Amino acid sequence: MSGASLVNTPENIPAKTGAKIRVDKWLWQARFFKSRALASALAGSGRLRLNGTHVAKPSQPVRPGDVLTFPQASRIRVIQIEALGDRRGPASEAQALYTDLDEAGTKPAAGSVPSTPASRAAGSGRPTKKERRRTDALRDVPD
Repeated sequence: MSGASLVNTPENIPAKTGAKIRVDKWLWQARFFKSRALASALAGSGRLRLNGTHVAKPSQPVRPGDVLTFPQASRIRVIQIEALGDRRGPASEAQALYTDLDEAGTKPAAGSVPSTPASRAAGSGRPTKKERRRTDALRDVPD
């Protein structure tokens, strides 16, 4: 028996009519978050959208065909659910569960400078009031 037929791809996963799964569990199975607690925290924070509407709780059910929009690291992810997983498997299996609709946002633009906080030389002591104001101006922090 070949190992390729055992991989859960959208073609190998039986389609259940009306099948659904919790959004936090799906995000964890699709390997967007290292733990289910992190996925649950995002879903409960109100920063996750399901088909354009805010999700208020981690137990919100999702189905194949739904579109999720959420922040991850320094970018906004737009994902379409293709299949529901049975387990948290390897990355190749997890990538078969979704389609990334924002392909342009996967790579940083050429010539873009990553934002880093202002830094001071080690051992230079506490910043003066003038230096602190300059740092705050760089960060766009209101007084």
